[in-house]
Amino acid sequence: MKKRSILLVISILFITLSLTAQKRKVNQLPSFDKHEIHWGFYLGWNNSNYKLTYKENIFPNTSVRFDNKTGFNVGLIGDVKINEFFNLRLEPGLISNESTIYFIDENNTGIFDNYSSANIESTFLHVPILLKFSALRFNNVKPYLIGGFSYDYNFSSNQDSKDDNFSGQFRMQTHNFMYELGFGFDFYFHYFKFSPSIRGQFAMTNEIYYDDPANGPSPWTDPIDFMGTRSLFIKLAFE
Repeated sequence: MKKRSILLVISILFITLSLTAQKRKVNQLPSFDKHEIHWGFYLGWNNSNYKLTYKENIFPNTSVRFDNKTGFNVGLIGDVKINEFFNLRLEPGLISNESTIYFIDENNTGIFDNYSSANIESTFLHVPILLKFSALRFNNVKPYLIGGFSYDYNFSSNQDSKDDNFSGQFRMQTHNFMYELGFGFDFYFHYFKFSPSIRGQFAMTNEIYYDDPANGPSPWTDPIDFMGTRSLFIKLAFE
């Protein structure tokens, strides 16, 4: 009986000490969020796919499929405080990714026998303007939501090339506009703030560059009404 009482007292004491330690937890970087402007950088990974819609055309039995690979992204952060809950952010950076596009002839008529797939290697200058909404800070953690719009310049674009799919060249637009949504957490450490997040990026403009109609109807691009990026980003930010 005495042993049980002693164990009960020790347990209560341990729980009390643990709760006291939590209440007295020292906040790291207590004045960080008081800064009107601060800077940082990020790196991460992305996986990109494309949203496709089709239109009426003379090639009704053709379709497109993508095989995607994981890409890399890196950039800088500029953050301007609006108030306790909102920040305006500029996060310019570089995004690289790669995918393979396959042109499928469902009736096997041989229309794509000479050219049925193409590699799409893209490097973008990504310039988003974002609004960050943060919840109240709890100890050294603060969750947030983030969203906004971006301009993407495709360094790998070949839209000015005179060769198109009739010559084995799949072309993409140079200038694109996206919107971006995500969530994440701010973790405050002694010397910096670490902010991992998950973002979704979605194209608002058509990224395909159509084949020259002077070459005749194109089975590669004529069936496609819209082709726009759908990307998932994992960002690791250090501020």
